[in-house]
Amino acid sequence: MELKIKKSDITGETVYYGTHSSGLGIYIIPKKDYSQNYAIFGTRYGSVDSKFVVPGETAPTEVPDGIAHYLEHKMFDQPDGSNVFDKFSRYGANANAFTSFNMTAYLFNATANIEENLSTLLDYVQSPYYTPETVQKEQGIIGQEINMYDDNGSWKVFFNFLGCLYNNHPVKKEIAGTIESISHITDDYLYKCYNTFYNLSNMAIVVVGDVNPDRILNVIENGIKKNEPFTEEIQKLYPDEPAKVANHYAEQKLSVAMPLFMMGFKDTDVGYGGKKLLKKNIEMNILLQMLFGKSSHFYRSLYEQGLITPSYAVDYTMQPDYGFTSIEGESNNPKQVYDMMLAEIDKVNKIGLDKDDFVRIKKVIWGRYIRTMNNVEDYGTMYIQLLFMGIDYLDYYDVYNEINFEDITKRFEQHFIRDNAALSVVWPIE
Repeated sequence: MELKIKKSDITGETVYYGTHSSGLGIYIIPKKDYSQNYAIFGTRYGSVDSKFVVPGETAPTEVPDGIAHYLEHKMFDQPDGSNVFDKFSRYGANANAFTSFNMTAYLFNATANIEENLSTLLDYVQSPYYTPETVQKEQGIIGQEINMYDDNGSWKVFFNFLGCLYNNHPVKKEIAGTIESISHITDDYLYKCYNTFYNLSNMAIVVVGDVNPDRILNVIENGIKKNEPFTEEIQKLYPDEPAKVANHYAEQKLSVAMPLFMMGFKDTDVGYGGKKLLKKNIEMNILLQMLFGKSSHFYRSLYEQGLITPSYAVDYTMQPDYGFTSIEGESNNPKQVYDMMLAEIDKVNKIGLDKDDFVRIKKVIWGRYIRTMNNVEDYGTMYIQLLFMGIDYLDYYDVYNEINFEDITKRFEQHFIRDNAALSVVWPIE
């Protein structure tokens, strides 16, 4: 196959890309004179995808919660009994994998032997091997992981927050599932999910580093084992989600040194991807920094009153079918922080946003985008995450450049609504 080339005149970044006859999306980003090389091989399959219709079938398939994460664990079992990590170590690479709400990815970084490591990555992700015995053994391992998360304050404050925001959407469910749900996972379920979501037409690979695109493409083509792409999309089935939040408050007691909080707003403007979603993402990040970032009046008030610690952070999480803003940290009085957040929203509703703040913060957001490209791991991971939302990372400047103060004002009015707010707190055990 022959790769196409896209270059940004603004940043100078170049991407070699194309779709293999197997359906696999291939993206190669050369970074001349960089010492680190990074590859990430991902599938559009995450913890929320527990109900779906396989291409060619008519009846829905429903599988136990936590199976995407379970499948990620089992991909490291090889038919010949070998250890994948030993193969990567032999070539000087650090390998890893992760499962999120909407994707599963396998990756490595290395300073040398990029082609050998890439061959290893392609080989094991295309070599599923599950038996009833190994599946049952893994239940104990993942069960221990679930128990560990149940005692993790940061983890619980996050999922309790999602439980406040969402009534029905599976994003509120924990990624690893529960002890009960994983007890129903079988090798047949794993193969069903693998054959559905690990079809190469549902996957992409991104390679970033000081690489030769032609040689990398050759390795990828030689490493592809199946050439049978789906001719139609996988239907992912999600329950209807009302605009209103499920609850405005949740609390729990765990062994933490200080109370942990997460607060924010449910995004009700959902149902699209591509450039429109990218534009919303940039707008939301500008707004968050204007309202609650570390240069804001709100943050200074919290800091001067001793209401927060350096762990304070703000974020916007986006996907085509859900999204939310979040403010998290530690505080001896989380409810006061929440009240101050709502008061800040009320104040802005009365006096409006500051245009000078918008101009300044917009430049900050552009700087963050540029800095991402200096880290091959951040670059590759962000590239594939946006790709799976229908977004080309190199389109960022064009979308960013068209955002104006009126867009920000409209986005504020649409998103920061009291009825869509929630607070989650994990209190120390007395």
